[in-house]
Amino acid sequence: MATAERARVVIADDEAIIRLDLKEMLQNAGYEVVGETGRGDEAVEIVGRELPDLAILDVKMPGIDGIRAARAIAEQHKVAVLILTAFSQRDLIEEARDAGVTAYLVKPFRQNELLPAIEQVLTRARQEWAIDEEIERLDPPETAADDKIETRRMVDEAKAVLMDRHDMSEADAFSFIQRSAMSTRTRMRDVALHVVDGSLEP
Repeated sequence: MATAERARVVIADDEAIIRLDLKEMLQNAGYEVVGETGRGDEAVEIVGRELPDLAILDVKMPGIDGIRAARAIAEQHKVAVLILTAFSQRDLIEEARDAGVTAYLVKPFRQNELLPAIEQVLTRARQEWAIDEEIERLDPPETAADDKIETRRMVDEAKAVLMDRHDMSEADAFSFIQRSAMSTRTRMRDVALHVVDGSLEP
């Protein structure tokens, strides 16, 4: 996956002025905008063609809405999704999470809100995919779902310990866990357990 500074992004919003503003903010921050559209169905097509790191989707769009587009993208590709919405209803946010969306922004937003949200969603997506890949490689299918939940829980706990005790960023904390698992040929879940009990430190 590309680093945040060079991440490739697809933008989908039915308001042209918002697409223009988003594109300008992203390019000024070093991102590469590889596609844009005002329709949800076209967003899914562009993502499939360009395979960006991130898709930024408005909720309300013609074709299909942003939630349905996010679900289609999550089912087919390893692409992070950030939802834009003018509505902050809890049921909409929960529906977005069910569709594989890990972050959302309520419009109107400023650049100093957009860029941290993008950095967070890219970081979280990379971590989710790394955990998924480890589980798929090592676990039988019948236990994979439960093991993913347990691994994510343990890794989140270990990240919190590393961030608190060693002043690490979330990305650096996860990277330490992942590298430690690779170098010792153990699971991230086991490394996380040692971090939490204090027997493993950076």
